[in-house]
Amino acid sequence: MDRLRQRADFLAVANGARVSAAAFVLQSLRRDDGGPVRVGFTVTKKNGTATERNRIRRRLRELVKRLEPVSMRPHSDYVLVGRRAALTKDFSSMLDDLRSALHRIDRQPIRPSKAFSSEVEPARVKKTR
Repeated sequence: MDRLRQRADFLAVANGARVSAAAFVLQSLRRDDGGPVRVGFTVTKKNGTATERNRIRRRLRELVKRLEPVSMRPHSDYVLVGRRAALTKDFSSMLDDLRSALHRIDRQPIRPSKAFSSEVEPARVKKTR
């Protein structure tokens, strides 16, 4: 399992499927290449000071380490967006939430990316009075 590090990869995953939990939001995107599962972690500044954000990020990383690799789809990218509740929520319940989120995200239909869609949306016409 590799880490997502480039901003472009995070932005691509943001356009994919997403599932919310109390302590995090899980975003997922399937890739066409044969690479390994990649996971990224992000916590916004509205979640607290730098030490609190780092603690949230460390807890999310530990969740993924303790998770069975089989539960993640191969050739996929995942991003865990931390929420402030991750600071106080019980770790075992967060692990159950992550398993549940991965199961729910697997059931979601795969939607094509807008950037690679072959259909062109019609331009909107502004009405004037």
